[in-house]
Amino acid sequence: MKKTAPHILNASTNLLGFCLVILTSLKIAKFPHHTFLDVCTVGAIFSLSLSCALSFLAMKSKNFKTSGILESSADILFFLALLCIIISVLIVSIDVV
Repeated sequence: MKKTAPHILNASTNLLGFCLVILTSLKIAKFPHHTFLDVCTVGAIFSLSLSCALSFLAMKSKNFKTSGILESSADILFFLALLCIIISVLIVSIDVV
Protein backbone atom coordinates (compact mmCIF):
# COMPACT_ATOMS: atom_id res chain seq x y z
CA MET A 1 0.00 0.00 0.00
CA LYS A 2 1.23 3.44 -0.86
CA LYS A 3 2.08 5.56 2.19
CA THR A 4 -0.14 8.63 1.96
CA ALA A 5 -0.65 9.24 5.69
CA PRO A 6 1.87 12.15 5.87
CA HIS A 7 0.16 13.85 2.93
CA ILE A 8 -3.28 13.34 4.46
CA LEU A 9 -2.06 14.74 7.78
CA ASN A 10 -0.54 17.81 6.11
CA ALA A 11 -3.57 18.56 3.96
CA SER A 12 -6.03 17.87 6.79
CA THR A 13 -4.35 20.25 9.20
CA ASN A 14 -4.24 23.00 6.58
CA LEU A 15 -7.91 22.55 5.66
CA LEU A 16 -8.85 22.34 9.34
CA GLY A 17 -7.44 25.82 9.84
CA PHE A 18 -9.31 27.00 6.75
CA CYS A 19 -12.60 25.58 8.09
CA LEU A 20 -12.10 27.23 11.45
CA VAL A 21 -11.61 30.56 9.69
CA ILE A 22 -14.81 29.95 7.70
CA LEU A 23 -16.78 29.11 10.83
CA THR A 24 -15.48 32.19 12.64
CA SER A 25 -16.29 34.37 9.63
CA LEU A 26 -19.83 33.00 9.47
CA LYS A 27 -20.36 33.81 13.13
CA ILE A 28 -18.92 37.34 12.86
CA ALA A 29 -20.72 38.21 9.59
CA LYS A 30 -24.04 36.69 10.74
CA PHE A 31 -24.40 35.01 7.35
CA PRO A 32 -28.12 34.51 6.53
CA HIS A 33 -27.92 30.77 5.76
CA HIS A 34 -25.85 29.98 8.79
CA THR A 35 -27.66 26.84 9.86
CA PHE A 36 -26.85 24.64 6.84
CA LEU A 37 -23.43 26.23 6.35
CA ASP A 38 -22.64 25.67 10.01
CA VAL A 39 -23.60 22.02 9.70
CA CYS A 40 -21.42 21.56 6.60
CA THR A 41 -18.49 23.40 8.15
CA VAL A 42 -18.73 21.56 11.46
CA GLY A 43 -19.01 18.28 9.55
CA ALA A 44 -15.82 19.16 7.68
CA ILE A 45 -14.08 20.15 10.93
CA PHE A 46 -15.11 16.90 12.59
CA SER A 47 -14.04 14.79 9.59
CA LEU A 48 -10.73 16.61 9.24
CA SER A 49 -9.97 16.28 12.95
CA LEU A 50 -10.56 12.53 12.84
CA SER A 51 -8.60 12.30 9.60
CA CYS A 52 -5.64 14.05 11.26
CA ALA A 53 -5.75 11.72 14.23
CA LEU A 54 -6.07 8.56 12.13
CA SER A 55 -3.31 9.53 9.71
CA PHE A 56 -1.01 10.32 12.64
CA LEU A 57 -1.78 6.95 14.21
CA ALA A 58 -1.20 5.26 10.85
CA MET A 59 2.27 6.80 10.64
CA LYS A 60 3.12 5.70 14.19
CA SER A 61 1.69 2.19 13.91
CA LYS A 62 4.21 -0.63 13.73
CA ASN A 63 1.71 -3.14 12.36
CA PHE A 64 1.39 -2.89 8.56
CA LYS A 65 -2.23 -4.12 8.47
CA THR A 66 -3.36 -1.71 11.21
CA SER A 67 -1.52 1.12 9.52
CA GLY A 68 -3.30 0.38 6.24
CA ILE A 69 -6.73 0.32 7.89
CA LEU A 70 -6.07 3.61 9.71
CA GLU A 71 -4.74 5.21 6.54
CA SER A 72 -7.76 4.09 4.50
CA SER A 73 -10.12 5.43 7.16
CA ALA A 74 -8.27 8.74 7.23
CA ASP A 75 -8.50 8.92 3.45
CA ILE A 76 -12.27 8.33 3.46
CA LEU A 77 -12.82 10.96 6.17
CA PHE A 78 -10.65 13.41 4.25
CA PHE A 79 -12.81 12.88 1.16
CA LEU A 80 -16.00 13.42 3.19
CA ALA A 81 -14.54 16.66 4.53
CA LEU A 82 -13.76 17.78 0.98
CA LEU A 83 -17.37 17.14 0.00
CA CYS A 84 -18.56 19.24 2.96
CA ILE A 85 -16.22 22.07 1.95
CA ILE A 86 -17.41 21.91 -1.67
CA ILE A 87 -21.05 22.11 -0.55
CA SER A 88 -20.23 25.09 1.69
CA VAL A 89 -18.44 26.91 -1.12
CA LEU A 90 -21.33 26.26 -3.50
CA ILE A 91 -23.85 27.62 -1.02
CA VAL A 92 -21.82 30.76 -0.44
CA SER A 93 -21.19 31.20 -4.17
CA ILE A 94 -24.85 30.82 -5.07
CA ASP A 95 -25.88 33.25 -2.34
CA VAL A 96 -23.31 35.86 -3.40
CA VAL A 97 -24.19 35.63 -7.11
